[in-house]
Order: sequence, then C-alpha cells, then structure tokens
Amino acid sequence: MNPTVRDFLLFTILVVCSKCDNFENELGHITPQADAQTQQQAVLDLINRTIPLRSAEFSVEIQSNLTRQGKDTFAIKEQSGIVHITASSGVAAATGFQYYLKYYCNAHISWEASQLNLPDVLPHVDVEITFNDRFRYYQNVCTASYSFVWWDWNQWEKHIDWMALNSFNLVLAFNGQEAIWEKVYKKLNLTEDDINEHFTGPAFLSWLRMGNIRGWGGPLSKAWHDRSIYLQKRILQRMRSLGIITVLPAFAGHLPRAFKRIYPSVNMTKMARWNDFNDTYCCPYFLDPTEDLFQVIGKMFLDEQTAEFGTDHVYNCDSFNEVDPSTGDLTYLSNVGKSIYSAMTATDPDAIWLMQGWLFYYSDFWTTTERVKSFITSIPLGKMIILDLQSEEFPQYDRLEQYFGQPYIWCMLHDFGGTLGMFGSANKVNENVIKARQEADSTMIGTGLSPEGINQNYVIYDFMTESAWRNEPANLTEWFASYTIRRYGRSDDYIIKAWQILKDSVYNFNGIEKIRGRYAITNTPSLKQNTWTWYEYSDLFDAWDLFIEAADNLGSNPAFLHDLVDITRQVLQVNGDIYYNKLITSFKTKNKDEFQDVATIFMNIFTDLELILSTNKDFLLGPWIESAKACGNDTEEKELYEYNARNQITLWGPLGEIINYANKQWSGVVSHYFQPRWQIFIQNMNSSLETDTKFNESSVRRQMFTEVEEPFTFDKSTFPTEPTGNTVELAKEIHSRWHLSKSSRRSERASGEYVEDVYYFKHYFKENPSIILLN
Repeated sequence: MNPTVRDFLLFTILVVCSKCDNFENELGHITPQADAQTQQQAVLDLINRTIPLRSAEFSVEIQSNLTRQGKDTFAIKEQSGIVHITASSGVAAATGFQYYLKYYCNAHISWEASQLNLPDVLPHVDVEITFNDRFRYYQNVCTASYSFVWWDWNQWEKHIDWMALNSFNLVLAFNGQEAIWEKVYKKLNLTEDDINEHFTGPAFLSWLRMGNIRGWGGPLSKAWHDRSIYLQKRILQRMRSLGIITVLPAFAGHLPRAFKRIYPSVNMTKMARWNDFNDTYCCPYFLDPTEDLFQVIGKMFLDEQTAEFGTDHVYNCDSFNEVDPSTGDLTYLSNVGKSIYSAMTATDPDAIWLMQGWLFYYSDFWTTTERVKSFITSIPLGKMIILDLQSEEFPQYDRLEQYFGQPYIWCMLHDFGGTLGMFGSANKVNENVIKARQEADSTMIGTGLSPEGINQNYVIYDFMTESAWRNEPANLTEWFASYTIRRYGRSDDYIIKAWQILKDSVYNFNGIEKIRGRYAITNTPSLKQNTWTWYEYSDLFDAWDLFIEAADNLGSNPAFLHDLVDITRQVLQVNGDIYYNKLITSFKTKNKDEFQDVATIFMNIFTDLELILSTNKDFLLGPWIESAKACGNDTEEKELYEYNARNQITLWGPLGEIINYANKQWSGVVSHYFQPRWQIFIQNMNSSLETDTKFNESSVRRQMFTEVEEPFTFDKSTFPTEPTGNTVELAKEIHSRWHLSKSSRRSERASGEYVEDVYYFKHYFKENPSIILLN
C-alpha cells in the first residue's frame, strides 16, 4: 500500500476512534456506584413491582464488561420460556426489559397508566442493542417544583422505576439541599431569622436555588427539612442501586441578604429584579466568585452534602439563570468559571460541573459568543457537561461551535410550567437528534428530557426516549400506529386514524414561536389576547370524532380514558380561542345581540370543561392541594403549603408577578378560578355595551384580582380527590353539543373567519341552562 494512503487511513482511524472515545479520560470515572449484584437485584425487584405475577419468567445478569466504548448495552434472549436479560448496568437491563415489553408484548408503561396484558406465552427474542451515547439525562431544575414538590415515597418509587425503564442514567436529585444550607449558614453566623427570611416555600424552591427570588411562600420548618432528607436518602439509594448516576447541587454563588451585614467588606452584588418581584422577595446577593469566601462556602456546602448523601461526582450549578453577570469582561468571566469549578474540586477532585444551557438562549448578554467561550472553556474540556436545554426548538450547539469543545447533551424541554395543551415536534425529534450526533466534531454525549413539568403529552416523551438507542429516523406512521396498540391494549381502526391525524397536526410543530401554555380560557381576560395555532382546527375536531367512535371499544382502558379527557379538553380549549375572537369582534363593533349570544357560548365552554375534567383523577385539583397539606406538620404549616400550591398554579407571586405561567386545566381550577374571572370580565363588557360607556379594563383587572384571583389562593375549600361521572358518556354528550359547528369552520379556516352555528348553541344553552351569565 502507498505509504501516504496508509498514513492517511491510519490517521482517519485514529480520528474516528478518538471521536468514539471522546472525553473517556475526563468522564470515565462517572460510573454506577453499586456493584453488579446490587444492580441485578434492583432490576429484579423492579420487574417484580411491574409484573408481579409474571416476574419469574425473567432473569437478569449484569456484566459491566458489556459496555462498548463507554456506552451501555443490553441483550435479550428467550430460552425455554424464560427471557434472559444481560446488560452492562442496571439501567441498561431495565431498559431491555421495557424494550421487550414494548416491542414484543405490545405493553405500555406511562406516567398516567400502564397496559401490561402480556401474552400467555412470552414471545421469542434474540436481540442486542448498544446505546448511541454515554448518557441519558432526565429533569429540569424546575421539575422539582412544578411536578415533584409534594411527592411521597410511593410516588417517587414508581417514577424512579419509570426513569430506569426509559434508560435515564444521569438524573437530578435535589431534595434536602436547604437542610444542608441551613447547617452551613448557621456555621457562618446567620441567625434563624436570617435564614427564614431567605428560604422560600416548597413550591418556589427551584427559583430560590437559582437566585431569582427569596422568602416568597416561606419559611421552611425543621419538619420539612427532616422530610426532605429522609426522601433524598431513599431516592439516592434506589437510583444508585439501579445504576443511575445522581446529580447533586453545588454552590452557585447566591446568598441570603444577611451576608452583607455579617461580611461587609466582601465583594457581593444584589441580584437584578426578576419578573417584577418587589424587594421583599427578590434580589438575594451574588458573591463574587473570585472572593476567597466563595471557595470557603462552596467547600463547606459540598463537605456537608457529601457527608449526608455521598456523591456520584456530578454537580449542577446555574449561577446565571435568567440573571446576567455584572460585567462582560472576558477575563472576569473566565475567572468566574474557574472559581466556581475550583469550589467543587476543593471537596471532590473528580467533580464534573453540569450546567443548564438555558442562559445562552435566554439572555442577550450571551449573544456575544466570546463571552460564552471565555466562561465555559475556563473549565478543562470534559469537566463540564452542558445541557442544550431546548434542542428541539432553539438549539445552541451549532451557534456556539459545539460549545467550543465542551461536551453537551441534546435535550427536549417541550413543556413550560407543567401546563396542559397538546403539542409536540415529532418530526424535529425524529431527525435532528441523529443529525446532531453525526455532525463533524460533534461533542454530543447524550440525549435527555428536560421538561419543566410532566404529566402531559406522554406520546412525545415516549418517542424521544427512543433516541437513546435509535440510530435512524423512525417511520412515524408506523410508530404512532403501534403506539396506540401498546397504549390501549388492542388495535382499533378509529383510534389509529385519529393518532395519524394528530401526528400530522398537533404533534407536527415546526415553527419558532414560543409555546407557553397561554390560551384564551386560561389567560388573564383581556381585550388584547393573541391566539394562534400551527394546525387546522378541523384536524383536531376530526381526531376527536374518531376518539368518540373508538370509545365503545376502548372505553375500559385507563390510558384511553385519560386521552379521551385530554382531547376533549383540547377541543374545548381551541373553541375558547375561536369564541374569544368572536367575542372581541362583536364587542368592538358594539353588536350587543351577537355579543350576548357568543358570550353565553364562550362561558359554557368552562362548564363543559369542568364536567369532563372531573371524570379523571389526572385532571383534578384536589390531589395537588391535599398532597401539599399532607406535607405539613401542623395546622399552620398545612395552611402555608396549601397557599403555596394554590399560588403557584395561579398568581405565581403575591401580586401575580408570573400569573398564568403554571396554570392547570384541572377540575376545580376551571370552576373556581378561570370561569369566575371571565364571568366578571364579560359582565363588565356587557354593561359597557348596555350603557354605552367606556370599558375600563384596568378597573376590571383589579376587580378580578380582589374578587377571584387573590381569594382563590387563600381559600380553604376542599376539592374531590377522586373522579366523578362517566368519561365516555360525558365526552359523547359534550361532543353532541360542539361537533355541529365544525364543518362551517373548516371552509373558512384560511381566512381566519369562523361561521359557527350560533343558532344551535343559543337555543341549546337556553334549553339546558348551566350558568346565569348576564345580569
């Protein structure tokens, strides 16, 4: 062979191998703590919890040498009626078990419901799969507040099983850190009053941790700290036994206000105001990372935390989440990065810094790429992992040149605030993960889910998890069809067709608009709302028709009932947008008769929404409030936690600083919050028309706050924790009310005009009154 050609081929091989082993030296020590036997038993226990009557038909063996260049592998083989799973880690084995259930048994495990009707004779299998990347990451720092805040161990145990089944081996574990901070603060001479002034209530801890707010909804009690430590220890023990690498917090630089009094000569700056919170609840101090005290506090915190919880050597630290550094000086930014990292390595020389990359998208400060480079390359390459937090919509890895050599994880964020609303970007996920992995000089080392809140749109999360092992795009038509069979336990032509429509519409978002769960019915009533969608309303209505057709066949399946409620909710939500626009048009043109007709229809959307939501436990307010109260140690604490729970999903702050952001279309919220504030707004609009006087929106806004919004947060009304009514019957009844106006809308969709059958609705609601709308 020509020496030049030989040398070129050798060089190419070396480059390829180098890319395969990217960051092996830096990340090679990030491996499961538990030994093979412990992981093996943990997976067997998981299988027994999942299918207790069939668990004896599965065996598990962990062989750590099965890894391929640091990447997990599992093999599944059926012999003599026993399905043998051999894997490189507990997580890989659990994923193999889930893979077999999904693709050989047509079973389904989700957040809402599971379908585990396995065939009498387990199907033959002989397959081996190696994951595409080293890591599969899970969580957003906000998920702890929007979804997990009130959970007990039973809920955590089920969810940790779900994590392992879906291959996640790198997971945030944030419980208990305030208890650690209390110890550190007291050693640094803060009083109990100083600490109470700083700690927020449980529902707002995520934003305390990122330096956005302080004190709101607090304080925290010893009972809360004890509960958090208890949960954290159980969570960590279970995760680690399964081979999950846990990510713990590190010191990000945010401090209680009292530090300025105690250490007056130390350089610290007050954080900028966040989302208009007043000084009582905003703006803790940020300790300059170049100060010696930064190293002292960082080491104290990690020492205390490691003594209590141990470590897997990966630490989350977000110093500049939605707040900017005090200067853009490149040397300063480099020194900041070095200081934050050295505070970690002072306790743990093997520390890896994991950082959410949200700041690089969110703030104009970081549009100067040299600032990003100075900050993140101040850390040795491979010692920082960046979460490209919303890769499915606003990826930053290309703009930032593969993070200038630092490894990153491709994440799907999808949901903000835990709001409900059907949407997703199946095509983007299907193609772009693979493209990113195959880019020249890619530093991608994993995939991840990073939603702010869970328990919505499970289909898109189920699909995204498969990016961990899928190495070519899926046939989406086939995937969505098989999804319905797995989820509902049988094939149904109507439901398959319905999900094909949803695949091509609701779950085919390809734009760059920000989706934040803001819909007319859940937004603060206003004359200036902007409603929009990327799909034809008629597609959603057609899919709903097909769900109704499938109900007699699938109505005994819990997942179908959940989805039937969800799509009915979505149809009513969309009708809210449609009728809102007609409401505003008729008001502005001073057409009183049309306004009153449309207003009646619009308000009955809330009545029907409340009816359908009340039939399914996943859509009830009661469990959220009762679980919050259950965390309280006495009456006073129970009331505080109930206030936390109510405020977060409505006003989000004392004066509605982030109002509606985490709104929930739940039974109870609809009837006691969304509907009555629209009632006030529309009655004032009607009065304006009747008296021919100017509509004072500011005055009406104050009325809604004083009569509905703020009182809801202090209310002590109880709400059902169990569903009422028959989902199928009520869905059919609601369908009979709303489907007649569909065809006329379809033809006018392109021009933005909707020719509803107002006559039908007007007479229906007069004959079947559900509310008194106008005085």
